[in-house]
Amino acid sequence: MWTMDELVERVREALAAEYSGAPNGRVRDVPDRRAIRWYTTIGLVDRPLGMRGRTALYGPRHLRQLVAIKRWQAEGRSLAQIQADFVRLSPQGLDDAARVPEHLLAAGDSPVAEPDVAERPRFWADRPAKGTAEVVPAAAPVHGVTLGGGAILLLPHPATDTDRAAIAAAAAPLLGLLESRGLIDGRTP
Repeated sequence: MWTMDELVERVREALAAEYSGAPNGRVRDVPDRRAIRWYTTIGLVDRPLGMRGRTALYGPRHLRQLVAIKRWQAEGRSLAQIQADFVRLSPQGLDDAARVPEHLLAAGDSPVAEPDVAERPRFWADRPAKGTAEVVPAAAPVHGVTLGGGAILLLPHPATDTDRAAIAAAAAPLLGLLESRGLIDGRTP
């Protein structure tokens, strides 16, 4: 794992070969510490893998995310467009977008292991089965289903008790992930 300064240097090296830079002067060619913190705050970049004292530690996925962001910004995409694309981006898609040389991905020895994100189901990006999803108008009424730990699922239609039970079972892996990252408190409804 790397410190933020080491991560920034790896981003610089990854972009050095085939990167034309940002198309305008409003975007930095290489993200600095402040930009990385901002990208993390808005969800473009994952939170650090862990801490060594007061120093945040980053891994290969962070490197891929930052390089992909810069490459896409160089193509003229806005951060909003990149956020929308990241939601649907598979681990392989991130690899393809970033094109980081393998030698830069070597993390070296570290007491913090990077989670295997490729093994997690991507429920938010997988297309639902045909006939089970519909486009909801922006002004549609919204109904909430309490999942636990403070998480609420918003739906365009009211849910029955049977729906709620099925939703609770399907949401268990997500709730476990949110609790492990400290995003919810873990209490059940």
